[in-house]
Amino acid sequence: MSSGALPAAPAPTFREAARVWARIGLLSFGGPAGQIALMHRVLVEERRWIGERRFLHALNYCMLLPGPEAQQLATYVGWLLHRTPGGLVAGTLFVLPGFVTVLSLSILYAAYHDVRVVGALFFGLKPAVLAVVVEALLRIGRRSLRSRLHIAVAAAAFVAIFFFEAPFPAIVAAAAVLGAAGTRLVPELFGARGADTDAATPVDAAFDREHVRPSAARALRVLAVWGGLWLGPTALLAAALGRGSVFVAIAIFFSKAAVVTFGGAYSVLAYIAQQAVHGYGWLSPGEMLDGLGLAETTPGPLILVTQFIGFLAAYRHAVGLAPLAAGVLGAALTCWVTFVPCFLWIFLGAPYLEALRGNRSLDGALSAITAAVVGVVLNLAVWFALHTLFREVATVRLGALQLLVPSWRTIEPASLAIAVGALVAMLRLHVGMLPTLAASAAAGALWRLAAVG
Repeated sequence: MSSGALPAAPAPTFREAARVWARIGLLSFGGPAGQIALMHRVLVEERRWIGERRFLHALNYCMLLPGPEAQQLATYVGWLLHRTPGGLVAGTLFVLPGFVTVLSLSILYAAYHDVRVVGALFFGLKPAVLAVVVEALLRIGRRSLRSRLHIAVAAAAFVAIFFFEAPFPAIVAAAAVLGAAGTRLVPELFGARGADTDAATPVDAAFDREHVRPSAARALRVLAVWGGLWLGPTALLAAALGRGSVFVAIAIFFSKAAVVTFGGAYSVLAYIAQQAVHGYGWLSPGEMLDGLGLAETTPGPLILVTQFIGFLAAYRHAVGLAPLAAGVLGAALTCWVTFVPCFLWIFLGAPYLEALRGNRSLDGALSAITAAVVGVVLNLAVWFALHTLFREVATVRLGALQLLVPSWRTIEPASLAIAVGALVAMLRLHVGMLPTLAASAAAGALWRLAAVG
């Protein structure tokens, strides 16, 4: 993007925005790295509804929250554009395609105990998502890593999380302290910048509206409404069915999981798997791996694996309901207590974050956090690439050091070819994202059909 002012993008209507959010939800493959890359391309580059700096400002906040950061980012931008209804539609449409897909496949799995068809359908999409991620990393990196210190912060964040499994909140806290201190000591590197060089966007106009201004009364209303929507159903179920009901156990367990998922779904999957398999006995270790594979190859946040768990738990253990009806109710309840808190965090905190935008110390801290986020997204991209291009990736530990070592004998030639082709198409030939993803999906399906034949 040029540093000069660009013409203002037209403000989207609510219906137009809803169509774009639905499109994003349908294409949200590849975990958080791919989903953030997709939103950056659509919202910043194509539609120009939000500027680069404000996109990263919102992303920084969402990555600090428990829960799926990409879904929360969609909610944040939707809220900026069209108030609470806009945030609600954006966040819901981001999850809805994945919810419907995972629910349908969970029903098939419960009936036939096989999800191999999912791999055949989505085999070509996963390597193509790598191209989307790489393109977004290049774009965000060029704008965010403005000095050698920012590059050093990004590199340190990548090394800390990829090789040493440093907790994401600790990385963010260290970057924030460094940036805030740098604001006072070397303001030219970490301090607040001059005028925003982003093009004028519809989001900028939002700051003339009341809904982005924080107030204690508004915060209390949000807390009462969304807190009640989150915890109210659990209390009602406990009163009606008793604590021994599988539905109450699902609601309580996944409500607790919703507030400890800092750093993305991968950081909490071990806890969820341990409790669901060994604590509650809802499914076997092999079934847990099947559910994870299902969630990784369908649209939507990876945390939708909890929906698969909730479905099987209710399908097998509910009393007084047909198994299929119980499973659908268990899946819906799991998603409710998982995603309603995400709306609470955004609607409660976003006005205060936007009010602080432009604060010199906060700008310095966030510039360092943004640099660290580049390193964290690179970590997600490398992890995703290794597990997409290789069937086996071993974890080798040398003291505190962790190394992910792929088995070169298990490389997927088709995945590698599709990834390279998608990279060439998008970075060199400037082919659009949708044609690239469609061609990659078709190529992957043909490869799988030929292999089976």
